[in-house]
Amino acid sequence: MSKTKTIDQSQSGRSRTYERLTPESTVLLLIDHQVGLVSGIRDLTPDEVRHNVVAFARAARVLGVPVVLTSTAPMMWGPTLPELTEALPGVDNIERSVVNAWDEPRVRDAVKRTGRQKLLIGGITTHVCLAFPAMSAVADGYDVYALLDASGTWSDLLQLTAIDQMRQAGVTITSGAAAFVEMLHDNASPIAGEFYAALDLPATRYILQITQGGKSA
Repeated sequence: MSKTKTIDQSQSGRSRTYERLTPESTVLLLIDHQVGLVSGIRDLTPDEVRHNVVAFARAARVLGVPVVLTSTAPMMWGPTLPELTEALPGVDNIERSVVNAWDEPRVRDAVKRTGRQKLLIGGITTHVCLAFPAMSAVADGYDVYALLDASGTWSDLLQLTAIDQMRQAGVTITSGAAAFVEMLHDNASPIAGEFYAALDLPATRYILQITQGGKSA
């Protein structure tokens, strides 16, 4: 089990020098995106989170970012979203019983084997499945980014308290929409078209339809 460590505030997310996310430095950890849990979230719509987490999984594959997938107690919370497992062929779903995914050695080992120190995490629910492992991973020396648009919980209050708790522990609060575009880095990249198609952001889709329609007119 991961041991709790004292966090040096000089190294927390509030004072670190900014370092750009890159596909070579980053790993994506997706926690408990299960049918029953997703259906109960209220701070975002379940459909929005389903769309986002699948989009980020696909974008990660385009960029070559490794993905670690875990679920808990499927007999209670249902199976992992089928569209998510479909988007991650060949990625093992690490089933566990412990609440905090970071307390599961197989999850920690899977992240460690990637050799990356920047850890993007999305989880259902935000106040448990995201917050607990995010803070634990910071304590173990990882640079952790909480993806709020790949997470969700039962109320706005629970989301706000989780954000405050994670910030104090040194977790960077962000979105997958921002983190993945940051990793693309250059719109002239030969994979940019495939990347944006995988990410499938509604606003980006609309803008591309307008600009591409104008070029073909």
